Amino acid sequence: MLSATSSLTSTAAASSNTTASGASTATSEADVSQDRFLKLLVAQLNNQDPMNPMDNAQMTSQMAQINTVTGIQQVNETLKSMAQQFTSLQVLQGASMVGHGVLVESNTLTRSGGVASGAVDLDGKADSVKVEILSPGGQLLDTLNLGALAAGRHSFDWNASSYQGSGEPSYKVTATLGGQPIGTTALARDTVTSVGSDNGAMSLQLQGRSAVAYSSIKAIL
Repeated sequence: MLSATSSLTSTAAASSNTTASGASTATSEADVSQDRFLKLLVAQLNNQDPMNPMDNAQMTSQMAQINTVTGIQQVNETLKSMAQQFTSLQVLQGASMVGHGVLVESNTLTRSGGVASGAVDLDGKADSVKVEILSPGGQLLDTLNLGALAAGRHSFDWNASSYQGSGEPSYKVTATLGGQPIGTTALARDTVTSVGSDNGAMSLQLQGRSAVAYSSIKAIL
């Protein structure tokens, strides 16, 4: 038993020395954790009670634990690498979206060629749908009466050729059925100008607003 313990101590010390000699080079988290474990194991063996030494089962259990931790770290590194590759591939594929129109959840309109376009998602059927176009300061610029509409998504265009404001206009939707309000979601149309990544996720730079996450895109037109 003491011979086996001595052999393990010698092997662990050699591994520790090998790790120390390579400290000038970059090491992975798995290597660092394994080195720390071996140093602790050597210290434990050196300071154990000679009359009650650690048995083979205890050493096997501890070695199994470090192997498990190392394996988990290696899996995490692999998954991290795969996530980075997936994001790069997603950005590469997303480049084909440049120049395309998209819908994002927003009530701020973007003018393009003298026209500002948006869409409204209706939670239910409405017998009256009204879109009020507002200046950045909240002044009413125009009103679009869309009439009676079924539940679902409906687009609209506003002629912004005469708008001289310094900021982009916004809009407010009022939908009712028999005088009762119907839930709505405001959507704005914008154009993708570039594609990139932010914190491991694909993001899209739009013509008239800040970059948005790909998950924020409600439709590609």
